[in-house]
Amino acid sequence: MVSLENQALRRDILEGFLARAFGTIKMGLYARVSTHDQQTLALQRDALVAYAQQRRGAIVTVVEDVGSGGQERRQRETLMRAARRRELDAIVVWRLDRWGRSLADLVSTLHELHELGVGFISLSEALDFTTPTGRAMAGMLAVFAEFERGILRERVKAGIAEARRRGTRHGRPPTVAHQGEAVRQLAADGLSKSAIARQLGIGRTSVRRLLDAAAVRRSSGPG
Repeated sequence: MVSLENQALRRDILEGFLARAFGTIKMGLYARVSTHDQQTLALQRDALVAYAQQRRGAIVTVVEDVGSGGQERRQRETLMRAARRRELDAIVVWRLDRWGRSLADLVSTLHELHELGVGFISLSEALDFTTPTGRAMAGMLAVFAEFERGILRERVKAGIAEARRRGTRHGRPPTVAHQGEAVRQLAADGLSKSAIARQLGIGRTSVRRLLDAAAVRRSSGPG
């Protein structure tokens, strides 16, 4: 007897990206491990390749990152560039936290892939983000990401209010200088410069200048 859970999974597969695609599906596979936990890299790679073969997909590229925490996932960006060039139909990952540097980063990249028409599959969570279940999960993640952004905005407002209470003088900020704290916090959360620019509605060049200015201040501080 087929369980309700299995029935739902089968329905998602039938309605998902892989079932709707015509011809051979071009897949990009992504694996990531921390610096101190590299023994699972082969396990991830084998599982991703097995999945692609099971779905009779064409493996365009297998990308691997090694790093800790919210560090820049440099190799992941090669997959995003391939997606933007329409070289991929789907990206397959071992687990959601292997892909996203933070919740906000995960939601931002999933949104971009959706806009590009590129599928996203996470094996451990059995999620295809083009299915009804996957879209529901993406919606929940977006809600939590907005909650995080709300907390950030409140922290920024509280900081400004405290500065005013102390009598700190505020001249007219040059265009986006008042966004500096928000830019630094989002960068610390792992968002790319492009994602920060989209989220705050400012230019990518402005984001880079604000982050460069923050780096200079840190380097010129007490040693």
